[in-house]
Amino acid sequence: MSPTTAIPDLARQMISAGMLFHSRGWVPATGGNFSARLDGERVLITASGNHKGELREEHFLVASLDGVPLEAGRKASYETLLHMQVYRRLPGVGAVLHTHSTANTVLSRRFSAVTLTHYELLKVLPGAPDPQAQVTIPVFANDQNIARLSATVDAHMVQVPDTPAYLIAGHGLYAWGKDVAAARHCVEAIEFMLECHLRELSL
Repeated sequence: MSPTTAIPDLARQMISAGMLFHSRGWVPATGGNFSARLDGERVLITASGNHKGELREEHFLVASLDGVPLEAGRKASYETLLHMQVYRRLPGVGAVLHTHSTANTVLSRRFSAVTLTHYELLKVLPGAPDPQAQVTIPVFANDQNIARLSATVDAHMVQVPDTPAYLIAGHGLYAWGKDVAAARHCVEAIEFMLECHLRELSL
C-alpha cells in the first residue's frame, strides 16, 4: 500500500479510535490528538481544534517529522512536536495517540511517576512486560513551550529507552505502538490500569 493510498485507511482507523476513546470519556471536547506514520519522512496527524469523537477524514493533515504541515493553510496541533519526538526516537513506532482521561489527569497532577505492577494488561505494552514486573510511566511537568517539553521527553527516553508511554502533568497520556491498532490497545490497557490505580488509592 502506497503512502497516498494509506491516508484514507489510517484516517478511518484513527476516526474509530476517537469514537471509542470519546465513548470512554478519554477525549473530552477538542482534547487529545492522534497520528500515524506514513513513511520515513511524513506523518498523518489530527489538525488543530477538532473534536476527537467526531473526526472526519478532512480533519487530518500530513506533516513532516519536524512538525511542519505539508499542505498550505493547514494548522497542526501545537502538540505536534511531541508526536514527532516519538517517531524520531523510536523508528519502529507507527502511531501515537494522546488522551485526556480523568484518571490520567488526576494521577499526573499528584505524582511524578506512576508505577504499575501485577496487571495482566502490562503484556499489551511495548516490549510485552511480565505482569509481575514494575512498569513506570513517567510524568513530565506541563510546559507551553512544546519544543522544550519535547526535548525534556527525549532526554528521558535516551536514558530510559524502554519507556512504554508517558504522562504530562494535568494534561494527559501519550502512548504508541507499531500501528494504530497496537497504539489503541496500549491506550486502552494503560487507561484501565490507571483507573484501577486511582480507585485503589481512594480505598
